[in-house]
Amino acid sequence: MSLLATLVQTDRLAPMERQIAEKVLHGTRITDAEALYLYQEPELPFLAMLAHHIRLSRHGHKTYFNRNFHIEPTNVCIYTCSFCSYSRRIKKREDGWEFTLDEMLDQVKAYDGKPVTEVHIVGGVLPQYNYQFYQDLFRAIKEHRPELHIKALTPVEYHYIFKKAKVGYKEGLAVLKEAGLDSIPGGGAEIFDEAIRQQIAGGKCSAQEWLDLHRAAHELGLRTNATILYGHIETYEHRVDHMRRLRDLQDETGGFQTYIPLKFRNQNNEMSHLPEVSVIEDLRNYAVSRIYLDNFDHVKAYWPMIGRRTTQLALSFGVDDIDGTIDDTTKIYSMAGAEDQNPSMSTPELIDLIRSAGMAPIERDTLYGIINDYSERDFEPEAETETA
Repeated sequence: MSLLATLVQTDRLAPMERQIAEKVLHGTRITDAEALYLYQEPELPFLAMLAHHIRLSRHGHKTYFNRNFHIEPTNVCIYTCSFCSYSRRIKKREDGWEFTLDEMLDQVKAYDGKPVTEVHIVGGVLPQYNYQFYQDLFRAIKEHRPELHIKALTPVEYHYIFKKAKVGYKEGLAVLKEAGLDSIPGGGAEIFDEAIRQQIAGGKCSAQEWLDLHRAAHELGLRTNATILYGHIETYEHRVDHMRRLRDLQDETGGFQTYIPLKFRNQNNEMSHLPEVSVIEDLRNYAVSRIYLDNFDHVKAYWPMIGRRTTQLALSFGVDDIDGTIDDTTKIYSMAGAEDQNPSMSTPELIDLIRSAGMAPIERDTLYGIINDYSERDFEPEAETETA
């Protein structure tokens, strides 16, 4: 009998706690009101027990990671999101970068002979990075390294690109899929509540447009991820509303793979006056996410944003994925004051981090195919140079 089943049989739970615990025990969906209660009332150990029960029932102690690197085409952007520490406005281009197609391809070639499986491409929005540019880039990457999985661009970028090209979401994604696009990351979701979204990310694609883009991707057979930006001016009600819209779309399409809560970091942006939420709040958010999003297979803690120690703790609060080796190729969160200012871990370091938390390291590809199971064996470096 599980610890949760034993607890449910005692008289130690408040009525609402018992109601939710029984639902979790029997795999029954919780309501929005129950999710809000979990944010507001129970002690952290109770949330950990619920979320960990779900995690163990789905994945056991398996904890997934992959070997990936990032290409960030530019940090210059036409949008001016209040929370963003990464982008440089059009008028301040001297503080930014704008890579050419050849320069990006050189970044891919730098990993020749190294056992990476994914390139993650996301950056600012500028006119020169248009529909044709990304067709050419994806084709060039696939011609050079056909097996490399291209996970690229957010709905914010796609919305701008397709609007300029006068093509619909599904038509545009179909062409880019043919050019080499394999899946879509979860960025750009921020928070779906329209009033809050307007305050922190006005001008970008709307919440409905974000969801519509992912729906179109799912209809084409493209798997995608989903995120939330939490810990700024949103309320718990806004977080539940955000997850409900994702859960509804997942019921409809089944195309989401992973939910990734992204913590607001307050350095070098227009919202620096706001304090960051505590690690306790981070763990509470992971747990409620795991409990509420019953139709998402995976919940990821993005280790470059929250740091290695918090990532290890999160593995006992419903999280089963910690992203990848990164290899210091992303600056999006380090520029905002993330815990890890040099986001790079070797495969042995990732394996050790997972094992130190009492979990079983599993190297995956982007679509969660298992590449290496390190749960019962040590890492053995490939003949290639191990830098990723």
